Amino acid sequence: MIDWLTGTAVTVAGTPTTWAELLGFATGVLNVWLVARQRLWNWPVGIVNVLLLMVLFWTAGLYADAGLQVVYVVLGLYGWWNWLFGGAQRSRLRVSRTGRGEWAGLAVAGVLLTAGLWLLLTRYTDSTVPLADALTTTLSLLATYGQTRKLVESWWIWIVADLVYVPLYLYKGLHLTALLYVVFLGLCVLGLRAWSADLRRRAEPEAVAPGPAPAVP
Repeated sequence: MIDWLTGTAVTVAGTPTTWAELLGFATGVLNVWLVARQRLWNWPVGIVNVLLLMVLFWTAGLYADAGLQVVYVVLGLYGWWNWLFGGAQRSRLRVSRTGRGEWAGLAVAGVLLTAGLWLLLTRYTDSTVPLADALTTTLSLLATYGQTRKLVESWWIWIVADLVYVPLYLYKGLHLTALLYVVFLGLCVLGLRAWSADLRRRAEPEAVAPGPAPAVP
């Protein structure tokens, strides 16, 4: 199976594209579209997607991104459960905003994780892009955590990550994956708009039905 996944499916811009990259493209687009529409099926589709990307990134020498996919599987299982039972009284989770304390925790975790991964990749791997790999890995983890909790700001983190991912994958010769992340960028904008609209709808006061006219004495 691994040999087949790493075999050439098509050639894009003179560069061989593997089945792992091609199938990762298809499942990745479907996954983000489902997330934007708040469909539970995004989680199993996403797990299949990250397993395909794990194979792709390891063969491309993006070791942090490859290892990230293992964490994604765990987060995918957690997100699936949390969307179903993480709301009030173990009901379906609803879209919400990130609190100040949570932002502070995410910022600290982001700096520490990026620095730690950068040092790890620099000292113990042959990665040619250790800082970019560490940064995108961290941003992706933070964004995925936000999506498991339906935090609308998670889309902004994904947008920043995608803006780094596109030139990174072009540099590594992963042209189809770079195109995939351009598509992701557009879907993230749509997802941000959809989740923000959901928040606004729930924030609007419900219209009060007119009661019976008072009796005239």
